[in-house]
Amino acid sequence: MRIAIVGTGYVGLVTGTCLAELGHEVTCVDTDAAKILGLKQGVMPIYEPGLAELVAANAAAGRLAFTTELGQAMAGSGAIFIAVGTPARASDGQADLGFVHAAARQIAANATGFALVVTKSTVPVGTGDTIERIIATARPDADLVVVSNPEFLREGTAIADFLKPDRIVVGTEDARARAVMAEIYRPFEDICPVLMTGRRTAELIKYAANAFLATKITFINEMANLCEGVGADIGSVAIGMGLDHRIGRSFLNAGPGYGGSCFPKDTVALLRTAQDHGVTLRLVEDTIAVNDARKRAMARRVVSAAGGTVAGRTIAVLGLTFKPDTDDMREAPSVALIETLQRQGATIRAYDPAGMENAARMLDDVAFLNDPYTCVKDADAVVLMTEWAELTRLDLDRLGSRMRRPVFIDLRNVYAPALLERHGFAHAGIGHPPTATPWTRRGPDRRAALLRTRPDGTERRTGDRRHRAQEAPLPA
Repeated sequence: MRIAIVGTGYVGLVTGTCLAELGHEVTCVDTDAAKILGLKQGVMPIYEPGLAELVAANAAAGRLAFTTELGQAMAGSGAIFIAVGTPARASDGQADLGFVHAAARQIAANATGFALVVTKSTVPVGTGDTIERIIATARPDADLVVVSNPEFLREGTAIADFLKPDRIVVGTEDARARAVMAEIYRPFEDICPVLMTGRRTAELIKYAANAFLATKITFINEMANLCEGVGADIGSVAIGMGLDHRIGRSFLNAGPGYGGSCFPKDTVALLRTAQDHGVTLRLVEDTIAVNDARKRAMARRVVSAAGGTVAGRTIAVLGLTFKPDTDDMREAPSVALIETLQRQGATIRAYDPAGMENAARMLDDVAFLNDPYTCVKDADAVVLMTEWAELTRLDLDRLGSRMRRPVFIDLRNVYAPALLERHGFAHAGIGHPPTATPWTRRGPDRRAALLRTRPDGTERRTGDRRHRAQEAPLPA
């Protein structure tokens, strides 16, 4: 089937490429001429493992094309997918549907026969009705049927999520539309359930799923706080919970709070929709508030591990994106952490395998380094923010030897406390007790052994003339 995709962002590009991989003839459309030119040349506008190779293969096979001309893409297409951005409005947090509405008007203007208008973008309940009205007003003669088909793609695993999905949700009451959508997704008949629902129900399923997962993350983070208070270990608690098949192990990794393009935006949008309809979603309200507070609390955790102050000290941050295998910095917990530490006088050095270019647009006065070992040079503490594969297998001896003080704050619980201690690190993590006095612990760095304490509480170095001038008060 010929299919047009409006929008070549994260959802549109992955959807179009994977539909081409299924054998459909897909044309992706975008108003950004530079982006389209780049895609034709194999330049990806986003980082997603395996995407560049899949785009190249399907373009070479003639199943995937890119254009700025919507009419050209729609010619002969049985379905036009709307996959444009729906960012949160600054005024109230509700989804901004300006791009969706503009796409609907352009589709109506170029319609020539029967086709489906499939909303792939994440949109509030009732958006399909609005799209239908826009099309009817612009082109009363157009034979277009509006369908909801929410995406369930995780950044970093989006291709696998599309090609091996848990479920496919299609929202429409139109028999012709159900037949076309069944044909598009026929390759998945024996792989996963294809749930046919009403259009509003499909729109709500997406928001409900994301809000539940955000709540699950927030719950385990609160349990981590309790573990620290009672002397329990959150890792074992999560395993014990996850072994219950009714709960499951996924999304039970305690950390610095959720971020990214979906959970923060979608939970707020769901809350606004409920408020518009006079419904109270207290659990979602609390999830949003607790998560926002947790991001700020992570900076206090770093300050505590650094002896009560970071003023005049250098903090190395490893991992910036909200999760590994993406370059997405939207709502990343690292941003709140870094900005808070900077306000308290810290100097920040940072490294991320893919996110530094985007991070540089959001953060000022941060030194971005090309590898983790350069990043931690002369640092007073290192913070692990994102569990990239390369950051889960660091050479801890090498890392500690380059630091001024071997203090490791692991906000993803990647490294066992006992392992960090064996390598000479004072440590703090999530959901287990930190080292009692992390700032005074000394590790494998020989320079740390040169530190001596004066009676007045200041440090001096002995045996190394180069560092005699580097004196700072020790915290009480």
